[in-house]
Amino acid sequence: MNFLWLVPILAIGFVLYVRLAPSDPARWHKEPQIAHDSDTENSARRLVMSGRDGLARFHQVAVGTPRTTALAGSVEAGMVTYVTRSKTMAYPDYTTAYQDGDMLKVYGRSRFGRRDFGVNGARVDGWIDAL
Repeated sequence: MNFLWLVPILAIGFVLYVRLAPSDPARWHKEPQIAHDSDTENSARRLVMSGRDGLARFHQVAVGTPRTTALAGSVEAGMVTYVTRSKTMAYPDYTTAYQDGDMLKVYGRSRFGRRDFGVNGARVDGWIDAL
C-alpha cells in the first residue's frame, strides 16, 4: 500500500524539479563551437551569414517568443543565451547566439532527456527565418 503513494510522489517531485531547477549561466552561457550546420537527437547548431547586426535582430525575435527569456549575456557583449520552456511541462531548452563578425552562431539544446524530437532545430530555424 505504501508503494502506491511512492509513484505519484516521485512524479510530482520530478515535475517540480523540472520547473524549479535553477539555470546556471556558467554551464549554459558558453560560446558555441560550430563549424557547420548540424542536428543531434537533442540539439541543433546553425551558422548564418547575418551581417554585423544579426544578433540584435535575432534577439528581438527570441525575446518575442512565448516562454522565452534571456538567461545571460547581451547584444552589446556579442552573445546571449536564452531559456525557452515548453508549454505543458515547462521543460527548459537553452539557445545560445554568438555574433562572430558577419556570422551568427546559434546552438539550441535540451536540458532534460535524450531526444528533443526536433524541437530545438525547429525553434532555431524559425528564429533564423524570422530574421
